[in-house]
Amino acid sequence: MTGDAADCDVLISGGGVAGLIAAAGFGALGFRVICVDPTPPVTDEGAAGADLRSTAFLQPSIPVLANAGLWDRLAPHATPLRVMRIVDAGGDTPAPRVTRDFDAADLSDQPFAWNLQNWLLRREITARLAEMPNVAFRPGTGTKGLVTRDQTAIVTLSDGQVLHPRLVVAADGRNSAMRQALNIGTSVIRYGQKALAFAVTHEKPHDNISTEVHRSGGPFTLVPLPDRDGQPQSAVVWMDRGPEIQRLAALPRNEFAKALNARSAGVLGHLTQATKLSVWPIIAQIAARFSGPRTALIAEAAHVVPPIGAQGLNMSLADLGALLELTREHGPGAAAGLDAYDRHRRPEAALRLAGIDALNRVSMVRSRPLRDLRALALEGIYALPGLRRLMMRTGLGSR
Repeated sequence: MTGDAADCDVLISGGGVAGLIAAAGFGALGFRVICVDPTPPVTDEGAAGADLRSTAFLQPSIPVLANAGLWDRLAPHATPLRVMRIVDAGGDTPAPRVTRDFDAADLSDQPFAWNLQNWLLRREITARLAEMPNVAFRPGTGTKGLVTRDQTAIVTLSDGQVLHPRLVVAADGRNSAMRQALNIGTSVIRYGQKALAFAVTHEKPHDNISTEVHRSGGPFTLVPLPDRDGQPQSAVVWMDRGPEIQRLAALPRNEFAKALNARSAGVLGHLTQATKLSVWPIIAQIAARFSGPRTALIAEAAHVVPPIGAQGLNMSLADLGALLELTREHGPGAAAGLDAYDRHRRPEAALRLAGIDALNRVSMVRSRPLRDLRALALEGIYALPGLRRLMMRTGLGSR
């Protein structure tokens, strides 16, 4: 990185997937970028602390990745998702009773999305950052303090260094220290849910179909991944009430296998656990503002949603795409650009959060009459081609 490191244009607080992509995005525009995170990224699936979730990048996210110089690196590892299959298994036994396929071919010749494992994303994106002379990634260092001035921010790092960026991008998670330093509050919805994330191999091929199985407590989602040792493989996100997820995570492996195959309703044949389990809390949260003086909030610092419909990181990339465009127009940290960013992104994120909240509550229903009503609603939506296509475009974030 050239020049005085304390004189960077953009400081990114947070080196998760969204923060790393942001570093590449701002770096590709020629800005001098420093990205810090107190925890070094885990870039191996089997290592302790590896993020075993996956991310399905929806169509509108691909240009953001391409402009950051990332898509050519990621595409060879990505699995296309051509069909979104919804299965209602809310009858007396965990077996499919309504199955409906939402096909991307109804909208375009492109898949809905491309799925990649999060640990692999960290590996490939950090490799890209290492090639960029105007970007410095500093794992093991965090942000400790933030003060804003008219022309710059003043950021104190955990190693004692003081930086003077023109723009601070807060990508430091749902408990964002940068957001708290700006005294920006949040609205939070707690569902009492947790999620298990892991990978499985299965008897039947996934055929590039992402499948959500609904029963009660939350969806059970199988998202295609590349084959593992010659066997079809999918990522699993299994949502349920917190105590039930904790009980499942503590089961002996053979007992967990029985519960896993019962909950999957047999949609891909017998499932075999392929990785360790990781447990994640489920909430919805939105910040009262998405910007402050010299600062923009993106990703989970701005909004958190349940993992339904591949919305979370795609909302984050919508944040980033808007912020990059406004920064190119107004310059890093300019008040006009940050005000426009808040006006544009917060209402859109709030609307999408409301929709995901409704879907999650529907997926959680326990009583049989409400589960029956859910199945009827699925059939009704699918039976109306115009409404079906509208829902697919909405899910993609298309206008």
